Formats: sequence, C-alpha cells, structure tokens
Amino acid sequence: MTKTDVKEAVNIQVTLRHSSNHHDIEQYARDAVESLDKVFGGIVSIHVILDHQKNDYENNKLAEVTLHVPQQVLVAKEAAATYEQAIDSCKDSLGRQLKKYKDKLQSHK
Repeated sequence: MTKTDVKEAVNIQVTLRHSSNHHDIEQYARDAVESLDKVFGGIVSIHVILDHQKNDYENNKLAEVTLHVPQQVLVAKEAAATYEQAIDSCKDSLGRQLKKYKDKLQSHK
C-alpha cells in the first residue's frame, strides 16, 4: 500500500480596479501570495484587490489581500508607490498573522 500526498492548489483571485491589462502585476500578485502556503498549509482561498487612487500622488497604489483559513478571515491593506511594494507589504503582514494563527491552533491542542 502506497501513500500519496495530494495537495490541492489554493484558490487565488486577483481583481484590478481602475486599471486594465496588467497581466505582469497579476502574475506577481499570484506568485507572492502563493508563497504564504509555506507558512500555513491550510489556506482555503486568497483574494487580491489592486486599486489605483487618484487623490494621493505618492502612495497611490493600494493592495488589499483577504485570506481565508478554517474558521478565520485574515486581511491586510497597504498603500505604496508601486503595486509590487504594496503586495509585498501585505504578504509580510499576512505572514505574521498566519504564524500567530498557527501558534494559536497548536497551543489549543
């Protein structure tokens, strides 16, 4: 009898508001948040929203990442000069939140 470890892919959805045709930034966002699966393997889905604000000239790129794990929803919102910086800041924030969530789960066992 052999044991096979089948890992389901995380459902990642990327939405761009007030922008169009940014396939490179969409792929960057997918790759960045996909790495969060290494921190906690129980991620159900991830939704990335990228927005462009007209009223702020310096930090006008907004990233909002909503991450669904069992019995919890984690959210990070960041503004930066580029989408990449905003996505990386969200990823770092969610990484910390996931570690805290994982520790909390392990302490209740």
